[in-house]
Amino acid sequence: MSERTAMNGARPNISMSMSMRLKSFWALSRSIRKLKPVALFVIAFSVLLLKRRQNNFGYSYGCDFPAIFNFGDSNSDTGGKSAAFDRIPYPNGETFFHKQSGRYCNGKLVLDFIGRVALLKFSSFKHWLCYIRKMKITSLGHIFLFFNINLGLFAAEKLKLPYLNAYLDSIGTNFRHGANFAIGGSTIQPLDTRVFNQGFNPISLDIQILQFEQLRERTNELYKEGVNSNIRSELPRPEDFTKALYTFDIGQNDLDAAFNFMTEEQVLASVPGLIDQLAHAVMRLYQLGARAFWIHNTGPIGCLPQQVLDYPPKPENVDQNGCIKSQNVVAQEFNRQLKERVSQLRVQLEDAVLTYVDIYSAKYSLISEATKHGFTNPLGYCCGHHLNDKCWRRKIVNGTEITRSSCSNPSTYISWDGVHFSHTANRWVVDKILDGSLSDPPIPITEVCQKPHHLRSKDQNL
Repeated sequence: MSERTAMNGARPNISMSMSMRLKSFWALSRSIRKLKPVALFVIAFSVLLLKRRQNNFGYSYGCDFPAIFNFGDSNSDTGGKSAAFDRIPYPNGETFFHKQSGRYCNGKLVLDFIGRVALLKFSSFKHWLCYIRKMKITSLGHIFLFFNINLGLFAAEKLKLPYLNAYLDSIGTNFRHGANFAIGGSTIQPLDTRVFNQGFNPISLDIQILQFEQLRERTNELYKEGVNSNIRSELPRPEDFTKALYTFDIGQNDLDAAFNFMTEEQVLASVPGLIDQLAHAVMRLYQLGARAFWIHNTGPIGCLPQQVLDYPPKPENVDQNGCIKSQNVVAQEFNRQLKERVSQLRVQLEDAVLTYVDIYSAKYSLISEATKHGFTNPLGYCCGHHLNDKCWRRKIVNGTEITRSSCSNPSTYISWDGVHFSHTANRWVVDKILDGSLSDPPIPITEVCQKPHHLRSKDQNL
């Protein structure tokens, strides 16, 4: 069955071919000497768990997203701020891209991993076995962990989309597989003078939506005018706007800005207005044809090293990880209201699929267990020092201009620069969210083009 058929609602009959696939699986396994029979049993057992999980939630069999359109701030900005303002300097990008990448990170962002995550077909055990050999995974414990992490990802072909180009980047961009409207410093709410004077970006969420509208309108116009194939190859196909995945990761800057001139009670009071504006953006995209939404909540802002240093908390306002309790309470209330609104939008937008993703829990779990996962002090960071002394900023010391370097091993830090997660931490977070275990409804990202059957039944009963 093609993935396109899966998009249209058909579901494969897994049960009919399960016996045949297991026979093929055991035959292939005999050729891999490094894997013991008990290890192969772990693989087969994991596959059976997947089948049970699919039956429990009524998953379809994979989504063929032709494009991703993303809206957000620096947590998902892949070059917008660099294109519109000053270029984000090296050593940002040093670990993975080995050059300036337009990202506030030493490597890839969560969005990068989402678009490029490797998802192999459930029907091809050979791919999994060859991958295990290639990665030299021979420990039974490692094999079980490998399959447990990827349990929700077995059933579909990989998204395999290129890294998203920033919409504002005019050099070497290609929007065939989507566009990134996120830009560092952006907020949900349109900027007022107070927020703008703090250095936040005037390209707020409402403007990002307008930019998307322009991309969509001009793309449709060019296709109607019959432009040449070279131009078409760099633009989304008109039909892809409805089939694409629409992702959101925004809100952290709104809270950060508000903490600078409001009491925490006033910040809490401002949250409903923020949620209203985010919901309006979702509804506007729906009116323009969007149907699949993947919406991140906001992370534990009180655990950002910069926040702890800028707002030294009193002892009674510090949690067991050294985070600012009261700021995290605000973030949690933002998330509670966002989750509730997403649920309401599911009722209003009956043929849309809206997935709420609990980034907060993933990040806070990592911060709480930093040492267990190989990281150092969760409130430390690799690039720079406090009071905007970032490692890419030049300083004059004793008459000599110097540039601070980043730490020697960024992979041991959760925070790259006091605000943004490192490449390694982002990868850890992605492992936690893509299988759907932290999503509402609990479905993996490869299945979010259709509602699970238990939600379809609810809609039909309304």
